[in-house]
Amino acid sequence: MENITDGKWDSLSVKLHDSILQTLKELKFTYMTPVQSACIPLFMRNKDVAAEAVTGSGKTLAFVIPVLEILLKREERLRKMQVGALIITPTRELALQITEVMGRFLEKFPQFRQILLIGGSNPIEDVEKFKNQGANIVVATPGRLEDMFRRKADGLDLATAVKSLDVLVLDEADRLLDMGFEMSLNTILEYLPKQRRTGLFSATQTQELEKLVRAGLRNPVRITVKEKGVAASSVQKTPARLSNYYTVCRAEEKFNNLVAFLRQHKHEKLLVFFSTCACVEFFGKALEVLIKGVTVRCIHGKMKEKRNKIFADFRELKSGILVCTDVMARGIDIPEVNWVLQCDPPSSASSFVHRCGRTARIGNHGNALVFLLPMEESYVHFLSINQKCPLQRFPPVKDVVDVLPKLKTLALGDRAVFEKGMKAFVSYVQAYAKHECSLIFRMKDLDFAALARGFALLRLPKMPELRGKTFPDFTEEIIDTDTIRFKDKNREKQRQKMLAQQKDNEKDKVLRKNFVKNNAWSKQNDKKVKKKKMAAKRKLDEGSDVDDEDISELLNDTRLLKKLKKGKISEEEFEKHMNAAETSKHRRAAATHADGPYDDGE
Repeated sequence: MENITDGKWDSLSVKLHDSILQTLKELKFTYMTPVQSACIPLFMRNKDVAAEAVTGSGKTLAFVIPVLEILLKREERLRKMQVGALIITPTRELALQITEVMGRFLEKFPQFRQILLIGGSNPIEDVEKFKNQGANIVVATPGRLEDMFRRKADGLDLATAVKSLDVLVLDEADRLLDMGFEMSLNTILEYLPKQRRTGLFSATQTQELEKLVRAGLRNPVRITVKEKGVAASSVQKTPARLSNYYTVCRAEEKFNNLVAFLRQHKHEKLLVFFSTCACVEFFGKALEVLIKGVTVRCIHGKMKEKRNKIFADFRELKSGILVCTDVMARGIDIPEVNWVLQCDPPSSASSFVHRCGRTARIGNHGNALVFLLPMEESYVHFLSINQKCPLQRFPPVKDVVDVLPKLKTLALGDRAVFEKGMKAFVSYVQAYAKHECSLIFRMKDLDFAALARGFALLRLPKMPELRGKTFPDFTEEIIDTDTIRFKDKNREKQRQKMLAQQKDNEKDKVLRKNFVKNNAWSKQNDKKVKKKKMAAKRKLDEGSDVDDEDISELLNDTRLLKKLKKGKISEEEFEKHMNAAETSKHRRAAATHADGPYDDGE
C-alpha cells in the first residue's frame, strides 16, 4: 500500500533511458502521476506488480516505460520473430490507444517492432503481417490473441515466438474478467514462459482478479494509489477534479432534456452513454438529425471494421458528440472531454465510475451528468455509499423543446428509423431487467407507456414483458406500420421481395393446413379411386370388357387426386368432379340396360 505524490521524472530511484526522457518531454509529460512513480521502479527491478489506481491516473505510461526499459536491458537482442513483451487489454479502442503511445516511444527505438492484434480485421492479414514483419511487442485483445496461437496451419508459430517473453501486462484486468475472457486468458497463460515479469493494472479489485493474481504473478508487490492521508475505506473513486451531477426527469422527457443540453454545449466535446447497442443506433441517428452543425459519432460493441476509424477520428476532434455503450467506459483516453452524459445508468455501479472517468483525466477538470427517472433517485445515495462517488443535483435544463413528434416523423418516413426504435425499446427493457442494483431499478415500477412515448414509438412491440397488459396511456398511431418504407431503395426492394415470398408461403401453409385438417375426407376419396382401380382389374381378370371410357375416367380420377394432395385444386372442385363422374357412370349403365337382350315385357 503506497502513499505517493507527483514528482519529476529525474527524481525516480531508477534511471530512465535518455531517449525515453526525450519522448516524455516531447509529449509534455513533465511530472509523473502517483501510479507511474510507484510502478516503474518496481517493474524495472524485476518485480511482479498488481496495481490498483483510480481511472484516468496514467496507468498506460506506468507499464509502457518499464516494458521498453526491460527490453533494452536484455543481454541478447530480440530477433525479428521473437516476442519480448505482450500487452493484453479488453477492448480494441484501448489496444489502439496503447499502440499509439508505444509507437511514439518506438520512434527512437527502431530495433523494436510492435504489432496490433484485435478483432474487426481479417485474421489471415494479421498472420501474414506477423510472418513478414515480425514483432517484438504485441498489443492484443484476448480473443484475437488466442486465435493467433491456434494458427499453426497458416504458418504462424506464435507459441515458439513467445518463448523469449520477458514481460506480460494485463491492462484493465478486472474488465478482462468482467467481459468473460477468463478462459481465453487461461489458455494464453499456458503458452507463456513462467520466468517472466507480470504487471496487472486495474481500477478496482475483485475476488476474480485475486484468483488471476495468484495464477499469473509470483509474490507480487501490491500497489493501491490514493490521495495522501486518505483512508482506503473512504477514498473517492472518481477523479478529484471531476464535478459529478445528476438530474431527475420523467421517461418521456429524458430525451428532450438530453437534446436541449447538447444544443447548449455545441462547442464542447461530449460522451453520451446508453445501456445497449440498439439504443446507441436509434438515439445516435436521431441526434445526427436534431443537433445541427455538430459532428455526431456512434460506437458500440457490435460494430466491425468501421469502429476503429470512428474512435481514431473522434479523438482528433476539437468538439463533437460520441454516442456509445460501456465499450468506451474503461481506460479509453480521449483528449479534452468536457462532459460525460449518462442517459441510462449502467448495469453495474463500478461501470458508473469508469464512465465518469473519461473526463477529468490526468489532473484536468471535467463534468459528468446522469439522467435518472423519479423512481431511481435513491441511486444517488447508493453511489455515495457503495462507490464513494458523491453527486450534486444539477439545475433544471433550460429551453427544453419537445422533439419527440419530429422523431415520430422520422420513423414514419423511414422504416430503418422505425425498426431501430422498436429494437432500442426492447433492448432497454431487457437491460433494465438485468440491472445489478435491482432494489432501485425495479421492473415492476417501470412505466412502459411513458417509456414508449419517450422512445417516440408508433406502436408497442410484441415482447414477453408486455404480454397480457394494457396501456391506456399510450396511443398508437393510426397507421399500418407494414406500409412504412425504407428510404434506402435497395433495402425496400429486398423487403418487398420478402413480403411477396411470405405471402406465397402463407398461401401454401393454408392449403397444406386445409389438407391435413381434412385428412380423413382425403383418405375416403383415396379409397374410392382405389376401389375403381380394383373393379377395373377384377373385370379384366374375369375376362369382362373394360371400355375406353372406364379407363379414361379412372386415369382422370387418379390425376385429380394427385392435384388435390398437392393443393393445386380444392376439395370442392374434386368433389364436384367425383359426383359428375358417378352421375355419368349411372347414365351409361342405364342406357346399356335399356338396349340389352333382356325385355321386362317378356
